[in-house]
Amino acid sequence: MSAEDWLAVRRSVAAGQTLEAAARAAGVSERTLQRLRPGAGSMMQRAHVRSALRLSVQEREEISRGLRAGDSLRAIARRLGRAASTLSREVARTGGRKRYRAWRGERGATHRARRPKHTKLQEYPRLRQEVERRLEECWSPQQVAASLKRDFPHCPELHVSHETLYRSLYVQTRGALRKELTACLRTGRTQRRPQGRTDLRGQLPDKLMLSARPPEVEDRAVPGHWEGDLILGKQGKSAVGTLVERHSRYVMLLHLPEGRTAGHVRQALTHKIGQLPDALRRSLTWDQGKEMSEHVRFTLDTAVQVYFCDPHSPWQRGSNENTNGLLRQYMPKGMDLSHLCAQQLDAIAAQLNSRPRQTLDWHTPAEVFARAVAMTG
Repeated sequence: MSAEDWLAVRRSVAAGQTLEAAARAAGVSERTLQRLRPGAGSMMQRAHVRSALRLSVQEREEISRGLRAGDSLRAIARRLGRAASTLSREVARTGGRKRYRAWRGERGATHRARRPKHTKLQEYPRLRQEVERRLEECWSPQQVAASLKRDFPHCPELHVSHETLYRSLYVQTRGALRKELTACLRTGRTQRRPQGRTDLRGQLPDKLMLSARPPEVEDRAVPGHWEGDLILGKQGKSAVGTLVERHSRYVMLLHLPEGRTAGHVRQALTHKIGQLPDALRRSLTWDQGKEMSEHVRFTLDTAVQVYFCDPHSPWQRGSNENTNGLLRQYMPKGMDLSHLCAQQLDAIAAQLNSRPRQTLDWHTPAEVFARAVAMTG
């Protein structure tokens, strides 16, 4: 049987004919059809469960006829009620406009739909060896993926995305890589952290988003604009508040001995911000954590307007996120932060503020902040 004959059989079955009648129309017996095409007996069942999102045999034939007639893909898509991009991908992966045939597209779709599939790491042993060698050197999956494209630019079979590597390491059913390689990753996790998080939008009343923040905040030329966040301790049962001034990268730490509730955070913020000159109390940028539920009262007490970042957008508080990473040298993850007193936190902040920074032309945050204080005086 040719590919066209087999496509005719599938079309007949999709139209409601029995497999025996479809085979007879093709000039073969049902038994011959089953011998030539293993699995043909379940074809009728598959024809009924095909998703409406997938192109049907009839639609592929309409595409083929339209292309032979010289119609554009958009015109064919309008007749089928499909997106033009759907037809464009179908034609591109089946040989292009000149080589497209309905039977070839149907065969390719059937092949791609087969399960289970072998992953690229399973099909190409050399790729797996190169990946494992780099992971054993404690490279991140992103570094591995980028280096493979750089080292083998003309070998697409040796290219792989970092997401594929993560899936192979953490998803057991796709584990083409050795499980123990997860210990070579920077985090050393044995399970992947869930990507879904609770969206906190709508829980903070009367909040002003980052889009309402004055333009002067963006260029960091004017001192007095701060970014804030919390560093959590062991099991999230303790916390330290962090404040970073955007102009100088000057750091102040909040002592929260009674917990990180909205009331305690507001009191600590009010006390710390209140020690600054008025000219250095312009704005505060925070994420949408529930600890800032009393931001309206904080603004009334200090005259400092609070602006909130978009959900899951830590880069909008870049200075604060970078500083939190530096502070982990003193407060590593898993540490009980309730053991740190206010004097110890001030000492940590002072040490961090005395480090020269390249972004400050190798001046220290303390020096830049002191000049800002002197200018306000």
